[in-house]
Amino acid sequence: MTSQEASLPPNADQHVLQSTEEAVPNVDQPGSRQWESKWKRACVLTGSAILQLPIWGFAMSYGIFQEYYFGNWTLQGNREITGIIGTTSNGVMYLSMPFLFALFSRRWASARQRAAVCGVLLACVSFLLSSFGTQAWHLVATQGVMAAFGCALIYSPMTLSLGEWFTTSNRTLAYGITLSCKNIVGTTCPWLIRGLVDRYGLRLALKAWAAVVAGTGILAISLVPTHPSSTSPGTHRDRKIPWHFLRHQTFYIHSVAIVLQSSGYGIPQTYLNTYVHEIALLSQTSATLLLTLFNLPGIASSSFFGYLCDNKYFSFSVTTVTAISAASSGLSAFLFWGLTSQGSMALLVLFSVTFGFFAGGCSSTWGGIINELESEAAQRNEAIDAGMVYGLLNGARGIGYVSGGLAGVPLLKAGSTDSLGNFAYGSTYGPLIIFTGLSSVFGGWGILWK
Repeated sequence: MTSQEASLPPNADQHVLQSTEEAVPNVDQPGSRQWESKWKRACVLTGSAILQLPIWGFAMSYGIFQEYYFGNWTLQGNREITGIIGTTSNGVMYLSMPFLFALFSRRWASARQRAAVCGVLLACVSFLLSSFGTQAWHLVATQGVMAAFGCALIYSPMTLSLGEWFTTSNRTLAYGITLSCKNIVGTTCPWLIRGLVDRYGLRLALKAWAAVVAGTGILAISLVPTHPSSTSPGTHRDRKIPWHFLRHQTFYIHSVAIVLQSSGYGIPQTYLNTYVHEIALLSQTSATLLLTLFNLPGIASSSFFGYLCDNKYFSFSVTTVTAISAASSGLSAFLFWGLTSQGSMALLVLFSVTFGFFAGGCSSTWGGIINELESEAAQRNEAIDAGMVYGLLNGARGIGYVSGGLAGVPLLKAGSTDSLGNFAYGSTYGPLIIFTGLSSVFGGWGILWK
């Protein structure tokens, strides 16, 4: 026995083994934490993708309901009032987001999941109540306001968590993927809603949609936990939201562009189906197909435009990407929708695909806007809350949706009741088409300032 062996205690081998076993996890711990973080981010992205169904399914398929109301009106009141439900729904959702983002960004961060569950319950109750409505204003109140606010209560806290789980380097891509899933919802839901309405009628269809919202909403919320950085004691709780970005010209340039673009974007979603019936004289199946084609290209364009703003090889500025989107969608409205006539299915398909692609991907550039504002804040040594900025951008879009919806009803009345020529410009929808094209083009005005 050597002196070194003699100097070891009797249980030295046990201590060495324990210390070795303790050391092994320390070596693998970074990799384990990295894998766990990737798994959590995957769950968050999956949950955010599923949430697009209960949040946006009704709003993106409202054209089906609008068509049903115009053809099967049995309620009391003016049926034309239902034309504002779709845009009001989008407007209420987006307008409430800045306030909800402010509440859940810091002070109530730990209550995000509970708030989202409350949003699911409110949306479900609203759709159930609307199924018992007897007057036009009942539909506006339940579908256009109450259900919309419930969906906003789901969207706001869950989107904040999504933005926190993904860093600046991949946040725009995460938003783009989520928006692509939103457009998948817009592609499939019109057929689902059409099937429910045709087979079961309006009232049972609304009850069935309430069940869809409840099932998918609760499941998805469970997959999107609040990021630990927002729930740790003392983190963000007592700090005020930094508003320095309101002094930046960049914020206002992009906000005005969003208002202009979104005021025209909601018009085809609401009126394209009725146009197909009244002017183009096409079938219900054609109308549903066109609404599907309107949302389908957004699946690719959301990720595509997000990638253009957020890649390592040939990234474009946000203003350049939004200008491309604005000019292309405006030309689509002027050249394809405006020049349609009776039976012009081919031109309407071209309009739905091109307008849906270029206008539908515009909001995926918001991650690039936030990155741009964060860069400016860093240069000025200012704090910035990315979630609050995103909420205010949504608020700008809400102003655009409400403005477009309020303008749509008088514009439709201003159109000629007698056909003036063979094109859509000479129909009752002519002013709506011109408004859609102009607002889309002006949505790219930011490039004039950069």
